[in-house]
Amino acid sequence: MDEELRTLTERLRAEAAASGPSGAPGAQGASAAYERLVVTGDPDELAAVLTEAGQPLWARELAAFRLGVAGDRRAFESLVLLLNHRDPPRCALAAHALARLGDPRTARAAAALATNELRVAYALHPVRLLVELRAPEAVPALITTLERRLRPHDPYRRVALACVDGLGALGDDRAGPVLNDALAHPALAQAAVRALARIAGRR
Repeated sequence: MDEELRTLTERLRAEAAASGPSGAPGAQGASAAYERLVVTGDPDELAAVLTEAGQPLWARELAAFRLGVAGDRRAFESLVLLLNHRDPPRCALAAHALARLGDPRTARAAAALATNELRVAYALHPVRLLVELRAPEAVPALITTLERRLRPHDPYRRVALACVDGLGALGDDRAGPVLNDALAHPALAQAAVRALARIAGRR
């Protein structure tokens, strides 16, 4: 079991156990359902969890993650929803699965989430996923997101730093102007210097 799956199963085991009063039939049933989803080798059983009404979030997340890392594209929609979730651990594991899913829609979806100002508080993992994918959508999306983070008193510094670091890793000259603008922001200046140096080093 890899580290990401271990982290996921530990968290979701606790969620399943807490889904009903201790010792109640509902809690016992949830724990049994959890154990079944962890061990099943049937992708159709996992996919059914994503479409059946009334399935708890922990079950959908576990099924989507297992399908995603196995390359089953039936997980795509559920993983994209989790990528934009308010809970950072769900976002992180969804990004991990999406990076391994191999669905051509992933980069476009991540770019849409990263540039959605109404959901910018949850843009960190879509930004990181774009960098990992190195897709054509990545540089334009990161430039757009970073430009917006350079406004006075913007509270989303972690998103801005992820954009700066990501643009440096991608090494695209198009990022030069916005990274030069980031030099004027004390919280971003050092990262922007490093990013510009990485881009210059690839010329």
